[in-house]
Amino acid sequence: MLKANESKHKRPSRKALVRAVASSTAVETGQSIQVLEAKLRQKSRRFAHIKLAD
Repeated sequence: MLKANESKHKRPSRKALVRAVASSTAVETGQSIQVLEAKLRQKSRRFAHIKLAD
């Protein structure tokens, strides 16, 4: 039996999140998914102090 705070679902990987954000943005902007993925993967010094939620 699962506890109240346990979930049967796995969290998506960071790779899956990057792909989802890139593809969604590509649809809205008309840019290439691969280019957007590369931009999301590269370390940004501008926002280095901000972390994504785990």
